[in-house]
Amino acid sequence: MSKEAAEAPNLARKRVRAPEAHRAAILEAARAAFAERGYARATIREIAGRAGVTHGLVMRHFGSKEQLFLAAVPGPRDLPELLPGPAKTLPDRIARAFVARMERADGNDPFLALIRSAASDERAATALYAAMRRTSTEAYRTVLTGPDADERIDLLASHLIGVAFSRYVLRSGPVAEMAPERLVAYLARTLRCVLLPFEDGA
Repeated sequence: MSKEAAEAPNLARKRVRAPEAHRAAILEAARAAFAERGYARATIREIAGRAGVTHGLVMRHFGSKEQLFLAAVPGPRDLPELLPGPAKTLPDRIARAFVARMERADGNDPFLALIRSAASDERAATALYAAMRRTSTEAYRTVLTGPDADERIDLLASHLIGVAFSRYVLRSGPVAEMAPERLVAYLARTLRCVLLPFEDGA
């Protein structure tokens, strides 16, 4: 067997892996750029430079800055892994995953960049939140049922945004000072109320 023939499988494997490696590098660079500079100020060209790829390659993978942001935000992306499991423990899983993610980020999470950007670029923040809500609603709809499911899903998101703003943006007050495990316990309790179907007259 020739040397070229022997090396062909290795070259093919490298070509297959390259797009995945590029995508991962772009997402890592995007999370850092959005967290540091906010959605409005971060640019595709800057993100491409951080990732060591071309502007065109970023666009080929994600199509637009909005789609790149949505892919980089942990929340909607991680929901398919978080949601499967017993319905009665869903509030606990959501609370624990949310607090763990935000504590690890130490204030540098793309979701927080979206909250901060609402003050400086309301239109962009509104559009991005609407897109995130569509993605989250589709995922939560696989486990939440009933005529008021969309209301409960939106209340869930609103509650988490409020906690994120108090603890990780303002960083002051009892919620900000609470120990992570205590916050998880409180969140799980309130999320149980939000996620239970509402009965008229109850």
